[in-house]
Amino acid sequence: MEASAEKLTAALFVERMTTEEVERARAVESVLPALRAAADEADARGEFHLPHVRTLADAGLLGLIVPRDYGGLGGTLRDLAGATFAMGSACASTALAYFFHCSSASRGLLALEALEAGVFSAEEAPIVRGFAEKLLHKMGTERRWLANFASESTKTTGSAVTITTEAAPAPGGWLLNGTKSFGCATGVADEYLVTAKIAGTTTAAGLALFFVARDAEGVSERAHWDAMGMRATATHGINLKNVYVAAENALTLEGAFVRMMQMSRGSFVGNQLAGTAVYLGAAQAVYDFALGYLMNLKFQDTGKPIAESPFHQELIGQMTLDLETAYLWLRRQLELETAEPPLLPKEKVVQMWRLCKGASCEAAYRVAVNAFKACGTSNTGNRGVVARGLRDLSMGLVQAFPAERGRLEVAKMVVEAQAQTLFGT
Repeated sequence: MEASAEKLTAALFVERMTTEEVERARAVESVLPALRAAADEADARGEFHLPHVRTLADAGLLGLIVPRDYGGLGGTLRDLAGATFAMGSACASTALAYFFHCSSASRGLLALEALEAGVFSAEEAPIVRGFAEKLLHKMGTERRWLANFASESTKTTGSAVTITTEAAPAPGGWLLNGTKSFGCATGVADEYLVTAKIAGTTTAAGLALFFVARDAEGVSERAHWDAMGMRATATHGINLKNVYVAAENALTLEGAFVRMMQMSRGSFVGNQLAGTAVYLGAAQAVYDFALGYLMNLKFQDTGKPIAESPFHQELIGQMTLDLETAYLWLRRQLELETAEPPLLPKEKVVQMWRLCKGASCEAAYRVAVNAFKACGTSNTGNRGVVARGLRDLSMGLVQAFPAERGRLEVAKMVVEAQAQTLFGT
């Protein structure tokens, strides 16, 4: 670790930070007091704290992983993971909403990688480049918050998320119809990045991307989400009814979305571990609070910290084990997705991610459960760090995919690989 990184929250997670990573982490550190100060009230109201948009924009963080050529800070997945972890330790809701904004960048960054790799033809390349550069300039140069609306509540037996929102041709553009149920920053972001399928298509080759103005005609917010945790993410989603999008604000080239996403080192759309890093940061905050509380609360008869009792030390030991378990999983995944040259082939990296997400989120949740036990009824108020952390961390058990689904998919990969080996011999 760089000596100058020792007091940076991000350095608790991201190891051996470079000088440039330290500078970007300092920008993240500068916003943590504001996020922390508003966390309880935002959670109680169940509403995103709107001043945070300006706070993050002024710090240049809306373009954290956008290349400098497009007005960003030039960070990588390491910077993003460190940022979401650090923000998660201050306000997990804001950190998760911020992650989904940053996930929009993958639609530009992976497109540029695909262009460099020669994935697109000479006729296709200008179309893809134009959309990618427009997206990156919005985040970097213009410092606009993009809400990334891909997920929907619809599921099929073969997929956890199925895109049913459709785009139909219209003079000079497209008409969008559908419902986006998840993505964070509804009514908060400056603009929405919407994934839809071209009407009449039935495969992923028909997926397309659209810039939709927040106040465009036909856009409405769904009923507000009264969730048990991550309450200040503005995750209630949007309805789209005959929303017109001009052709220049869309990427509808057949198969372009899939070809772009194939450039990801890890999961399909990339950067997902930075979303899970939010939960690690929240778990660290709960752990720190609980340990401080138990050390400062004294037994009346002996004057010793109650942390010294066998009961509390058992819980502290289990919390420490679970916290370190989550760190190990996520640090390994971060290494697999950022090491140069790559340590493992992509299919193995994806397999490890399927295990990592569930294992790290379950471990982080157990930290909160045992902190809840250790700190007792005095810390059961909903505005307290422990209770809020317990609720927020419970959301990691279901976000993206539960641990059980990840393990099932990995088991299938392992069994199928073994079956092919046996068949081949």
